[in-house]
Amino acid sequence: MMKKFKNFLFVILAIGMAGCANAPAKQDATTAAIIQPHSGDWPSYGRDYSSQRYSPANQINRSNVKNLTTAWHYKSGVSASFQATPIVVDGIMYLSLPYNHVVALDAKTGKQLWRYDHHPRKDWVLCCGPANRGVAVGYGKVFIGTVDARLIALNTKTGKVEWDIDAVDIGIAREGQDSLDSADPNSKKKVTGGTGVGINMAPVVYHGKVIIGITGVGYGLHIDAPREDAPLGAVIGVTGRYGRPGFLAAFDVQSGKRVWQFDTIPDQGWEGNFTPTTADGVPLNRDIAMEKASVAQYPDAGRFGGGSAWSTPAIDPKLGLLYFGTGNPSPQMNDISRPGDNLYTVSLVALDADTGKLRWHYQQVPHDLWGYDLASPPVLFNLRRNGKDIPVVGEAGKTGWFYVHDRSTGELLLKSEAFVPQSNLFAKATPEGTRIFPGILGGANWSPTAVDESSQQVFIAGIHAPIKYTLHETPAKNGKPAIRYAASEPTEEARWGTLTSIDLTNGKIRWQNKTDQPLVGGVLATAGGLLFMGEGNGNFNAYDTSNGALLWQTKTDAGVNAPPITYEVDGEQYVAVAAGGNPIFGYKLGDNLLVYKLSK
Repeated sequence: MMKKFKNFLFVILAIGMAGCANAPAKQDATTAAIIQPHSGDWPSYGRDYSSQRYSPANQINRSNVKNLTTAWHYKSGVSASFQATPIVVDGIMYLSLPYNHVVALDAKTGKQLWRYDHHPRKDWVLCCGPANRGVAVGYGKVFIGTVDARLIALNTKTGKVEWDIDAVDIGIAREGQDSLDSADPNSKKKVTGGTGVGINMAPVVYHGKVIIGITGVGYGLHIDAPREDAPLGAVIGVTGRYGRPGFLAAFDVQSGKRVWQFDTIPDQGWEGNFTPTTADGVPLNRDIAMEKASVAQYPDAGRFGGGSAWSTPAIDPKLGLLYFGTGNPSPQMNDISRPGDNLYTVSLVALDADTGKLRWHYQQVPHDLWGYDLASPPVLFNLRRNGKDIPVVGEAGKTGWFYVHDRSTGELLLKSEAFVPQSNLFAKATPEGTRIFPGILGGANWSPTAVDESSQQVFIAGIHAPIKYTLHETPAKNGKPAIRYAASEPTEEARWGTLTSIDLTNGKIRWQNKTDQPLVGGVLATAGGLLFMGEGNGNFNAYDTSNGALLWQTKTDAGVNAPPITYEVDGEQYVAVAAGGNPIFGYKLGDNLLVYKLSK
């Protein structure tokens, strides 16, 4: 009898231990507050770890949004590309400014409580401009990644620096115009960016770690626009040994010590399987035989592989998985020195959030030649199929499709209708120029999407901006080697934007609005049946989520090219958005944070 009791006890203990092993880890206060935010807060980049950018607030709704009026505004004094998502916790707004200054504001009145002024390293060359997409708040600290590749923790009450670390400890080789032939017109034009290392994304805090990634490692030479109000000029991919692998890394929130790092280019196997098509079967026009033959010539291509981490990760605390997108391989648009699929560039990547170990990846465009980075942040939601809810992760691609994957395995479950026009999507560069759209700007650029899970809709800010994809070749002469590079150059055609609602049950477009200019900045959806979105011409708009009807519009003096948020203080709902323009798109610069509420 005693033996049977012991065996029974052993089984009960074993079952209990197994249950504990599979149970979610106990959440600390910061993590718990982001998993289930207080209704009035906006505590993380995408509001919560799902990054749905959907608020349950409904005080402002379809019937009264016409009564929105300015509550307050804050002028930062820094007129530059202003892309930040404000964070609001317990009535305090934490806002990153261009060049990584940070302010804390009273979220009800706009009164400045403290300001941190950032002083970048003088010897650091910016890869990607001064823009920063936001801070993370938790554990008594405000965290920001900087344009000079530092990660800084500030005290939430005072703004004083608690710690300041270098996220990257080595310099990198950088391409220059000296790589071009002196007779090439592009060798004389002003360059506004190139390969380098910086941080643009807003970090995210989780389980005592702050997680962030580096950008700029596969950037290419960016030639200045021909006039101030014009979009970016040519983007040039120069052959050579430039850049380094990108990475996403986790740091201890108390000390800044690196906990784990995932390099977006693996040490071994970066060549992949030399796939001739995308994973969903679209031909890539690759010369696979030539690539395989050249592998032995470039055994260290992975050392210069690119793969920036542009977008703030989404996290599933139940699965313990983290999802983020990677950028293009290096050299950009020029593949002579990088045969193979160039793993894990242009991919949606799932990692173990506690260890940084790879769980799965889905490469949208193997061996990318067009700059189709996964720039828009991933979003987590439940997909309804046959009466069941399936946990999925979605991402709006520069390719112009919205991709939906099984969250556990990465299996592609749905690819939407194209939300922007498409032509010659994976065509090669030619000497006379190949007309392609969407081009290097997207599709969907870094703009976050919003998901209304209850109505199974995703809302996407899109771009129609055709480019001419041109092959430039200079033969060898006077003992100098031949020069070959590809360039994406804007055409003289009309450019415009699309604001699209996609039905998540079938991938079809429910409604779509065309805007005068390409859309960049992102969207916000609310339980009040509203979708908020800004435009480069200064318009800030509210739409009916059910049909796309414009319900409210106001006009500002700079481009509204940042993601809006909503929050509540003392029972009153506010909507906030940065208005600072975007020089890459030719949108007027400014220095305003604008906050609205219902008129009394």
